[in-house]
Amino acid sequence: MTVHRIGLVVPSSNVTVETELPALLSRHPFADFSFHSTRMRMHTVSAAQLAAMNAQRERCVMEIADASPDVILYACLVAVMVGGPGEHGRVESAVAEQLAVGGSPALIRSSAGALVEALRAIDADRIAIVTPYMRPLAKQVVGYLESEGFKVGDWRTLEVADNAEVGCIPGDRVLEAARSLDLTDVDALVISACVQMPSLDLVEAAEQEFGIPVLSAATAGAYSILRSLDLPVDIPGAGTLLRADDLSVVA
Repeated sequence: MTVHRIGLVVPSSNVTVETELPALLSRHPFADFSFHSTRMRMHTVSAAQLAAMNAQRERCVMEIADASPDVILYACLVAVMVGGPGEHGRVESAVAEQLAVGGSPALIRSSAGALVEALRAIDADRIAIVTPYMRPLAKQVVGYLESEGFKVGDWRTLEVADNAEVGCIPGDRVLEAARSLDLTDVDALVISACVQMPSLDLVEAAEQEFGIPVLSAATAGAYSILRSLDLPVDIPGAGTLLRADDLSVVA
């Protein structure tokens, strides 16, 4: 059986995406995956540190390209979204050009672009969001998604600046924030708009509780990776987005 090699470009203090993506994709009924990471230095989720981290992108892309991945995920959602409307397309195009010049056939996806792709896949119009960021950065995430044509009906942010601490946010705190949202006429809930904030164990349970599709940066990333590799979307226990190519709204 072919093993699909997945490259991850992650902030140095991130740990969650390297746990949740393998956990998700290990449930695929017939495809196998391996995961390989390269890191960009970043400890505090601030505009200055995100800019400094993004400056390391070219080095990290070529380092992970040496591992011959099939697809690379640029796994820092807010670092892309702070670049302004349409930034995920610009970043993915720049990385694709860099890979081509370097002789790598790897495909490129970003967590920011994957979330937009996933929301469109489930025909979401009006959405609600939970993020871990400080309020100014959270507002930029909201504005970015609105620039992509989504209506953000309500949002909450947990205002955690230390990126290592984001990776330790307990699920009950995330759910408490989600339960405080006004979900009237909302088509989908993004329960974690951050690859570092753990949420994988919450997605399916939250769908049952709220009665709407629930997704996260991790499930969106898995969806985008599967689509890029032309593999069926069939991951049990991870919400509507990843349910056997059935993107119907939860009853």
